[in-house]
Amino acid sequence: MQVAIVIPARYASSRFPGKPLTPLKGATGLQKSLVRRTWEAASSVKGADLVVVATDDQRIADEVQSFGGETLITSSNCKNGTERCAEALLKLDEQYDLVINVQGDAPLSPPEFIESLIDALIGNDHPQVVTPILRCDGEILSRFQRDRTKGRVGATTVVFGQGGNALYFSKEIIPWCNRQYRTGELAPVFHHVGIYGYTREALKWYAGSESGRLEMQEGLEQLRFIEGGMPITCIEVEADGRSFWELNNPSDLKYLEQELKVLDIE
Repeated sequence: MQVAIVIPARYASSRFPGKPLTPLKGATGLQKSLVRRTWEAASSVKGADLVVVATDDQRIADEVQSFGGETLITSSNCKNGTERCAEALLKLDEQYDLVINVQGDAPLSPPEFIESLIDALIGNDHPQVVTPILRCDGEILSRFQRDRTKGRVGATTVVFGQGGNALYFSKEIIPWCNRQYRTGELAPVFHHVGIYGYTREALKWYAGSESGRLEMQEGLEQLRFIEGGMPITCIEVEADGRSFWELNNPSDLKYLEQELKVLDIE
């Protein structure tokens, strides 16, 4: 199977305009743009035949080309990254069987997270859509809570059923984590890592479907699959001591730069 990693990146954003071009300081003090750091992380993935940035902005395309990356210019009418990935697949003449959507704001995505999605898609269960999830530790859960207390729209949580299929995604903390089990333990909260793996057929289905009510209400593109009856299989991954976080707001810059230093990434 041919696998393409597509990094959707747009310049316009109500919360963080120009986010893909935001400079991030590494362990040595070297600054690289967010889209470059994401591209470098994606380029270390085993099993991918292509890594390409899909954008509607020439400034982002110029930046990617400056460090030797490959770009595709896509329409400014794409409502979200999944629609941008679907258009990129069309521009690639549908020659790829599987597409991995690596969000352009997630440079801390370990290659193993992405490789786990590729393994799942080519496995015996034949899922159509897969995405990684992380069990929140105390520090990550406190970040979620700080964002909500300050009224910031931040990272996403997910709940899923016994078969691993997602029941719902939300910008709120779900499930209600103050409710205790009979054991006295708090209900676990899972951080949704904003990476998706799709079959070619699932992406084509998405592109031909209308936005759903919940998708628009939450501002979460993946809810279109759930509302349309297409399961999303959650793949639990391990952080192995690393701190995963996306660049959702300018206030997140300190977390990402701190982790780049911890990981000794230039």
